Amino acid sequence: MGKKNKKSSGSELAKNRKAFHDYHISDRIEAGIELKGTEVKSCRERNISMADSYVRFDNGEAWLVNVHIAQYSHGNIFNHDPKRERKLLLHKREIQKLMRSVQEKGLTVVPLNFHLSKGKVKVDIGVARGKSHSDKREDLKKRQDMLDAKRAIAGRGI
Repeated sequence: MGKKNKKSSGSELAKNRKAFHDYHISDRIEAGIELKGTEVKSCRERNISMADSYVRFDNGEAWLVNVHIAQYSHGNIFNHDPKRERKLLLHKREIQKLMRSVQEKGLTVVPLNFHLSKGKVKVDIGVARGKSHSDKREDLKKRQDMLDAKRAIAGRGI
């Protein structure tokens, strides 16, 4: 029997595919996220949307903005607000490093994916620089070339 991966394929709850299309990701950090009980249950059901989401810094704290976690299907009157801002749990030096990169270099911080780690919901955030339209086209062309090469190899039976 082989060793288990640190993150198994079943632990990823949601992925921000749009972030990889719109930005060059330079640095990644795993952060905890402050959630309410019904939010955790909804995350485990994979009811997360990260369209147009980003990280905002306020008074030395990092806040996750515009992440939609749907209301829990079996929740009651104490269900959470789907679009509320959620606090990220990071060390002070990590927050300061991210704040410096955003202020000095004109970068932005976006969530990349939600996953489970030791039973806790975590979010990977990345320092990102926006892509130009030609960069996006170039990436699509590379992806299409890779798919064509794989199909050609598969077709030959190798």
